[in-house]
Amino acid sequence: MPLLLVMVGGFFGAVARYSFGEWIGTVGFPVATLLVNLAGCLFLGWFLTFSSRRAGRWHKVSLLAGTGFTGSFTTFSTFSVDLIELIRDGAVLQGVFYSVISIIGGLFLAYIGYRCAAFQTRLKGEG
Repeated sequence: MPLLLVMVGGFFGAVARYSFGEWIGTVGFPVATLLVNLAGCLFLGWFLTFSSRRAGRWHKVSLLAGTGFTGSFTTFSTFSVDLIELIRDGAVLQGVFYSVISIIGGLFLAYIGYRCAAFQTRLKGEG
């Protein structure tokens, strides 16, 4: 059952990632990948903190939404290829900007997500 949950979440995450990329389009800078990865960091920081403070069925939801959906929605491999392409095309400064925003921004948003979930569960008296 856990593998099926990850597979289903992964399917929908991959479709959502592809659809978002198509919707945003190509603008010479990997905007879609950046936005997807930053949103995934925020969501996963919140979701894993929120779900870890609950028992039972939340483990299954975590496999579906966290590991499956978010794991395939966000993508480190695309980030890496986009970065290499920026550098290869001579856009080194854009590559540095992309790297810094992706890494520092991702860590910051994951932390914000964590803090939001911690605050939310404290308000409800759950943790």
